[in-house]
Amino acid sequence: MEIESIKPLLAVAISLLGAALIVATRKDPNIREGCSLLTAVLKFFIVLSMIPAVLAGNKLHYTLFSLFPGVTVEFRVDALGLLFATTASFLWILTTLYSIGYMRSLHEHAQTRYYTCFALTLSATLGVAFSANLVTMFIFYELITFVTYPLVTHHGTKEAYAAGNKYLFYLLATTKAFFVTAMFLTYNLSDTFAFKEGGVFPASAGPMVLTITYFLFLAGLSKAAIMPLHGWLPSAMVAPTPVSALLHAVAVVNTGVFCVLRVMFHIFGVDLMKALNLGVMTGFIVSFTIVMASIYALTKDNLKARLAYSTVSQLSYMILGGALLTSSGMAGGIMHIANHAFAKITLFFCAGSIYVASRKTNISELSGIGRKMPWTMTAFALATLSMIGVPPVSGFLTKWYLMTGSMEAKEVAFIFVLLFSSLLNAFYFLPIVHKAFFEGAPEGEEASHKGLHPVPQSLGAAAAKGHDHPHEGPIREPSYFLVVPLLLCAVISVVLGIYPEFLLDLIKLVVK
Repeated sequence: MEIESIKPLLAVAISLLGAALIVATRKDPNIREGCSLLTAVLKFFIVLSMIPAVLAGNKLHYTLFSLFPGVTVEFRVDALGLLFATTASFLWILTTLYSIGYMRSLHEHAQTRYYTCFALTLSATLGVAFSANLVTMFIFYELITFVTYPLVTHHGTKEAYAAGNKYLFYLLATTKAFFVTAMFLTYNLSDTFAFKEGGVFPASAGPMVLTITYFLFLAGLSKAAIMPLHGWLPSAMVAPTPVSALLHAVAVVNTGVFCVLRVMFHIFGVDLMKALNLGVMTGFIVSFTIVMASIYALTKDNLKARLAYSTVSQLSYMILGGALLTSSGMAGGIMHIANHAFAKITLFFCAGSIYVASRKTNISELSGIGRKMPWTMTAFALATLSMIGVPPVSGFLTKWYLMTGSMEAKEVAFIFVLLFSSLLNAFYFLPIVHKAFFEGAPEGEEASHKGLHPVPQSLGAAAAKGHDHPHEGPIREPSYFLVVPLLLCAVISVVLGIYPEFLLDLIKLVVK
């Protein structure tokens, strides 16, 4: 049953108000960041308030306005969208806390712009999550690209602008060339842009044009980073670490995957995907991405670059789950939206914590750092276990459901892909943990002092290139603003593996 409710609009709009407050209070950093944090908390609680209705089998609906007859901007909250929105809105709270410690510790410039763009991004992300049709989804999907561009280019260097331009080119070119074409083919064939359980296409639609439409959607949603349309993601790692953490481990990339799953389930439908053999074809495409991105990750010494290629690989786990078109496979793919988000944001947070404490960015430089930063590297170790799929951490459940789904689909090849990729995950993550805890620190490196670095209380004149500041003094854990969020994310990653009931309750409503 559909219930008319303004809550979806409030969830989208609250961070627009937050962005305005951030700009209005820009002269007082404490108030500005307080507005950002308060907005994040309010957004999360608005999203939480929708859970009882959705778990009861209802959908919340709100029509914003009509563009043309039959073409509306409207919201509909279902279980799939709510799972994505709950994950993104909760992690915004932790990323805001983390950003306070990170941006102040490095005396980063343009912090008002930074927090404003974050708020706008979360509005757009929830707009995608709650979209009732392709038109609404397209508007907010494109908005994410524009409002995250200043975050990618935050440092203002030639490298940052080159990465930002690549980011824009990939994401805008693919939507204009492929996604818009697929949208209008869909409308021409079905006379609707709306999402519908079981799909929208009539039986009379030709298999060839449907197959072309599907692959146009797949190519047009390049935020999902399926090879060869993944190149923007590693380049975008030039952004500050909190940007990499939330946007390129949660909001941007998960938006791409979410849209692919939405097209699979609510534009084509499981039955049509099976009839056209689209699931198997998609599975082999993303299997190539899973394996090749893991191999690329093995070759990277830069920590964020290795995490970036890991993200490219992990995103395709989600799409593979949907493409299996079995109840277990689909459950594994959907579940990984949350499981990957908490584990990968932990890893990025840890990379940022290491940089703030030591200015180290390469894995080869991390010998012995686990003894100087035990909390950070313990959290890193837990998150790597999730990426590899070791019980009881949440990534194990993802791989269990994906393998079960592969057996249900009688696609043995995908089981070998999952096993091989898990082995590659271990090869590129475990050496980092070994180096941190079991290798000695380089000779002459100053001994660590106990305790945590305080967060600077006065920003003063923020340095335009704070990220270039050399590290001075002993290496130790940075401020609580950085350490507490990463520890919470690591703990939640374990909890989701032991108590996955909330996720499974929502997933059951999607996989019927």
